[in-house]
Amino acid sequence: MSWTDDELARVGDADELQVASYRADGSLRPYVTIWVVRSGDDLYVRSAYGPDNGWFRRAKASRRGRIRAGGVERDVEFADAATDVHAAIDDAYHAKYDRYGARIVNTVVGDQVIPTTFRLEPSAD
Repeated sequence: MSWTDDELARVGDADELQVASYRADGSLRPYVTIWVVRSGDDLYVRSAYGPDNGWFRRAKASRRGRIRAGGVERDVEFADAATDVHAAIDDAYHAKYDRYGARIVNTVVGDQVIPTTFRLEPSAD
């Protein structure tokens, strides 16, 4: 399964994304608002407050969730990002969010966030 060009544009251009993971019983947890970036034909999210951030821990445990952004709502898989894409993801975060200031953007760029990066893969509906 892959993103359509329209979905990539709409989600990638959205300022914020809502993300929720699935519980073991199949129910959806409450949505949390985070930032999202597009790099090439992929969408990425990072935990701004490290691996102990609640939404990240739950997403890592379930590996399945749902996103809403830019009028798109899709089930997703939380996949690990390839090792060679992090500089491009950093660049995408800077390009999209630097207007918020370095103090905020620095929570989602750099080597410290590599372990908290997910590539969002669309699931079959």
